[in-house]
Amino acid sequence: MANRYFEGVGRRKEASARVRLHTGGTGNMTINDKPAEEYLSQFRAQDEIMRPLELVGQPRAYDVTIKVQGGGVNGQIEAMRLGVARALLEIDEEQFRPMLRQAGLLTRDPRTKERKKPGLKRARKAPTYTKR
Repeated sequence: MANRYFEGVGRRKEASARVRLHTGGTGNMTINDKPAEEYLSQFRAQDEIMRPLELVGQPRAYDVTIKVQGGGVNGQIEAMRLGVARALLEIDEEQFRPMLRQAGLLTRDPRTKERKKPGLKRARKAPTYTKR
């Protein structure tokens, strides 16, 4: 039974992460087949991804395997965090949902980049006005 895992998918902006929590683990985290320390340059990022596990009191109970693609660094971090939270719901929904919901870890952030409008340089930036 050591190969049993629970899966969750997280998304943010253009990033998408598939997270697996393997039972009987020691707290190792692998992202895109690399150790987390090698994939993420910021140490704060690892803490942010593991926040749902720490919140439910099981930071070292599972090995975490993540496949993430698209987006930037921050979008990927938030997608991974949502994926971990959703995977925890697969384990024990009625126990973990209230804690994760209270901390705001189950809500997908719907904000995305606004589209560029015709005649503008970006979504809202207008060309410089010249009087003459």
